[in-house]
Amino acid sequence: MTTYETVFGSIDNYVKGGVEVIDDDPRNYVFSNMFEVAAKSAPYERVAVAKNFEYVIEAARAEGTSPWYACAHDEFAVSLDGEVEVHLVKLNDPDGIVDPESEGAHKLDDLPDGTKMGRIVLGKGHMAMLPQGSAYRFHADSPATLMIQTIDGPVTVHKWAEICQTAA
Repeated sequence: MTTYETVFGSIDNYVKGGVEVIDDDPRNYVFSNMFEVAAKSAPYERVAVAKNFEYVIEAARAEGTSPWYACAHDEFAVSLDGEVEVHLVKLNDPDGIVDPESEGAHKLDDLPDGTKMGRIVLGKGHMAMLPQGSAYRFHADSPATLMIQTIDGPVTVHKWAEICQTAA
């Protein structure tokens, strides 16, 4: 029997990997490594690493405390490594903060008016829902990788040419 060993990556320890193309052009495929993207990003820079119509998966380097964000739809965040806190506030006037017809997360200037909902502590592999009608911010004492499922919006950064493999 063949023995396999599972090796988990992290922001500090990853192998890029790649796409092995047999009889095609590698530019027809997209490959990036979320840990590499987070390792090379500024704290809380939300870089699109996957896109399907208007939906995106963002990779972000969680380090220190993020700005406050709000969204007109639900989002989800997953810690891929490390510990990340999510602080939530139920907004008194969600439509006054973010246009209900807008898409994607919006960075807020300050803590918005609302009632504290509490915090969620994400460990490796844990997911939190970031509900519509709330504001949130992240905090991490040490660098960690966050994956955020959202809709392409004003804080989504596109670096396709920098992060994707384009040759075999």
